[in-house]
Amino acid sequence: MATVEIDSGICGFVTTVRTHATGRTMSVEIESDCEHIQKLAAALTEVDPFREISFRNEGPLTLRLAAEHCAHAACPVPVGIIKAIEVEAVLALPKDVTIRVSRD
Repeated sequence: MATVEIDSGICGFVTTVRTHATGRTMSVEIESDCEHIQKLAAALTEVDPFREISFRNEGPLTLRLAAEHCAHAACPVPVGIIKAIEVEAVLALPKDVTIRVSRD
């Protein structure tokens, strides 16, 4: 199982994503206090990891559902979900991702 914790920033919401490979598909479990991410979580419970890592064809289901359910385009949760999927599918190594924001 891969686990990713996402601190979304100024909104104050923290989301935990757990993925578990189940043959050719992967289960996705998402916990968040954000009502938009909760709606995304209800819709995104199982994915094909190989479809999630490419923009080919329809692109990742995670991003399509995020466009439908997330209110903020810069929300880092969808990318965190895809990272968890990649790590669980052994398509990427587990390594933290950082976005530093400042205003000069």
